[in-house]
Amino acid sequence: MNKVLTVPNGLTALRALGIPLFIYLALSRHADGQAVLVLVAGGATDYFDGKIARAWNQESRFGELFDPAIDRLYIAATLLVFYLRDVVPVWLIFLIVGRDVLLGAMTIAMHRVSIPPFKVTFLGKAATFNLLYAFPLLLLAKSGTTGSWLAFSLGWSFAIWGIALYLVTGVDYFRIGWRSLGATK
Repeated sequence: MNKVLTVPNGLTALRALGIPLFIYLALSRHADGQAVLVLVAGGATDYFDGKIARAWNQESRFGELFDPAIDRLYIAATLLVFYLRDVVPVWLIFLIVGRDVLLGAMTIAMHRVSIPPFKVTFLGKAATFNLLYAFPLLLLAKSGTTGSWLAFSLGWSFAIWGIALYLVTGVDYFRIGWRSLGATK
């Protein structure tokens, strides 16, 4: 079977198509309900692509690289929208983006000496999953609807856990990369 044209990679590609749709709905139309549905669908496909890949033995190197790349793009697009709509404070955006920039630089350094990219850990996946839960809730909290206070509370609960895990796993990934680079000298 072709290791690129698989159901899990198809789900990841579908998630990628949701990125410009989310931006359009949230910024151009201010259709927060529809934008939230796109985020929820993105979170669901992120969960199911990995489950299906393992269950159906459709794991691939392409999927290992494609899935986290789309996750990062989803997070970046959401943070951009949230910045422009004043949903989250700028310091939060800097924490998340700073972690990704640092690990991106480490990944490039590792690639230059033929060290494979990081393997996504369970905690790394949990961090992303928490953020993907937090984002739709935080957007709903901004909408001013009846359940906004609940969305605010749940959204920030998931966001705090997600950011904490995101930073902890970032430190772990960085240490792994640093040790790997040191071992090549």
